[in-house]
Amino acid sequence: MNDFHRDEWLQSQFLHMPLNWSAAIGAGIVAGVVATGAQVVLWWSFTDALPAILFRDARLAAAILMGPEVLPPPATFDWQVMAAATFIHFAISMAYGLILGWLISHFGMGTGFSLLAGSIYGLTLYVINMYGVTFVFPWFSAARDWITVVAHVVFGISLAWTYKALSKTQ
Repeated sequence: MNDFHRDEWLQSQFLHMPLNWSAAIGAGIVAGVVATGAQVVLWWSFTDALPAILFRDARLAAAILMGPEVLPPPATFDWQVMAAATFIHFAISMAYGLILGWLISHFGMGTGFSLLAGSIYGLTLYVINMYGVTFVFPWFSAARDWITVVAHVVFGISLAWTYKALSKTQ
């Protein structure tokens, strides 16, 4: 097989669909909401730490913008902290949506493979966020637990599913 035919064959194996930017951003927002909802349900079901653990995690995220002085204690409600945490959470969720959306599109993944890729992506994000990011923001180590792992997997799966669904409708 000459170089031209080999390259043509390789390109036919991967669909190289263009990234649907709006679907990727929308999927990031949806996945951010779904994963947070799953995390709150798990906290409610398996701990007696609500709402303090939610306020703690909001302060962990808000400290990226506001500095470590917002870190608990006390893990109480604060509008500015919640606004900063929400901004960070959704900005990162949208960025992660663009990355997974590109991977799904670039490799022409079907729904089943996209969901598998999403779960692996969620686990990868957990490792990056809870072990890599802690080199810069060490306070995130406080959130290392099985509920956070599950929330990241839920994020990845819902991100992949929502991206596939939104890509079909646009």
